[in-house]
Amino acid sequence: MSDSQEHVRCLIIGSGPAGYTAAIYAARADLKPVLYQGLQPGGQLTITTEVENYPGYPKGTMGPDMMEDFKAQAEKFGADIRFGYATSVDFSGPVHKVIIDETKVITADSVILATGASAKWLGLESEQRLNGFGVSACAVCDGYFFRGQEVAIVGAGDTAAEEATYLAKLCKKVYMIVRRDEMRASKAMQHRVQNTANIEVLWNHETLEVMGGKTVEAVRVKNVRTGEERIIPVTGFFVAIGHQPNSDIFKGWIKMDETGYIQTVAGSSKTNIEGVFAAGDVADKIYRQAVTAAGTGCMAALDAERYLAARGIH
Repeated sequence: MSDSQEHVRCLIIGSGPAGYTAAIYAARADLKPVLYQGLQPGGQLTITTEVENYPGYPKGTMGPDMMEDFKAQAEKFGADIRFGYATSVDFSGPVHKVIIDETKVITADSVILATGASAKWLGLESEQRLNGFGVSACAVCDGYFFRGQEVAIVGAGDTAAEEATYLAKLCKKVYMIVRRDEMRASKAMQHRVQNTANIEVLWNHETLEVMGGKTVEAVRVKNVRTGEERIIPVTGFFVAIGHQPNSDIFKGWIKMDETGYIQTVAGSSKTNIEGVFAAGDVADKIYRQAVTAAGTGCMAALDAERYLAARGIH
């Protein structure tokens, strides 16, 4: 460990809509925030193409461009935005310690955790190659682009069932690929799927390949019971097998639910550790939208500002 050490009043970990919005508010409050961008600067939006549902962009915008706008706005007000990622933390004392890139020690009076979540993928080469070109992990974000078309969705939980019914309102046909002969989704969600005429559930099927040159053209699936393969022509392929919050380094310090989502005090961004706040998808398994992440980023900065003011930390 290097002896490189620095003290800051407000440290923000993560650079999606939550982190950057927190930086904008914290900088305007003269907290002189330092933000580390993490392994994926800009967060999940940098792997999406067009964003049409964020207020203020009537013509839509590209996800990476939008995050550059957020970053520029934070920097305009004086936020110090840096490359690097948090590798471990020590929240045992009143001053919080965060190790960056395994070498640099940052001590901070307040910390905002905005490390986001990552979609779980099937792990297919074709899925990654066509990600953003017909392959998506968010039906609410991208379903609109497939109006009147035929699409497939893989997954068997509540999220998959909910996204399948959402897609069914927009698309001509939705194939739901379920690996077993039953769903994990709640009975209510299963009934909704079964009562939607244009959803066809492919029970006991797994995805072998997403097919297409520059965009998705079909999906190749296999019946795991019979071994029979078939190719289904679709223009969109949605993966709904869950998300993983990027919260591992906070385990043992920060209170989380059983899947690793950070738990905050209702109506606030406060965690179980005084002076540590959480915002965005790392603390939200329900909505997971850019606009809700930005909203909680604002809350976290305001909570941090009030926390510091109450303690006379200037």
